[in-house]
Amino acid sequence: MHNTLTFSDHLRLIDERSAAFRAAVAAAPSLDMQAPNHPERTLFDLVRHVGTGRRKTAAIVAAGPADGPPDKSAWENGTGAPRDREALLAWWTESVDLLTSTLREAGPDRRCWTWWDDSPSPQTSGAWARRQVPEIAVHAYDVQLTVGAPQPLSEEVALDGFDDCQFTLCATTVAWPHQPAVVDYHATEGRSWRLRLSGDGAQVTRLTSAAAPAPADVSARGTASDLVLFFYGRIPLEALKYEGDRRIFDQLIAWDPSV
Repeated sequence: MHNTLTFSDHLRLIDERSAAFRAAVAAAPSLDMQAPNHPERTLFDLVRHVGTGRRKTAAIVAAGPADGPPDKSAWENGTGAPRDREALLAWWTESVDLLTSTLREAGPDRRCWTWWDDSPSPQTSGAWARRQVPEIAVHAYDVQLTVGAPQPLSEEVALDGFDDCQFTLCATTVAWPHQPAVVDYHATEGRSWRLRLSGDGAQVTRLTSAAAPAPADVSARGTASDLVLFFYGRIPLEALKYEGDRRIFDQLIAWDPSV
């Protein structure tokens, strides 16, 4: 049985992964390097994008219950991310500090706007804190890859992060536009998830060793880190061990329930 991470754990991991992100940026030969996973962006662009996202999240949590995100002026001060490396690193640290201090002040149960209102994940500051961990961790991987030293996500980050990806990003009441299908994901660390796709949407369940469900139409197995990186499009399906109809993965990758 794996431990369930707490709000304090998520804040700790935000700080930890943000520090890894910063260290990789500091080690880069140039801020003009192109990010392999984002060829349209330089390293500077990536830092600006991720830092602005942390400021936006802080503004959303600070606003509390709302029908939509706050105005852009709530998270942009008009100056933007500075081009000088040391100033940019300070701006990044300030962005993360703003996020974590806002989350600590709010606590885990503050109601606030989220874009995942039709998923099982709650519309709370605690859910936002959890969501930040895989987001920052994957972007830290992007920066590490850019400088030639990618590191896998830790088991703690990846197991909780993939669980969050399934219940927050995958689960939806929007109808699946293809033939009904069942997808299983198996982490080599001992956790498994089942995604059922149908006209009722996408429903996620955690599988246990005691259960013996019917075979899935397609399944993928790998480390939790690789499952997260595949989910975010950082590595191909071929990096995992998969069985069954791979067209379902192609359909999943192309599916945008918001359209």
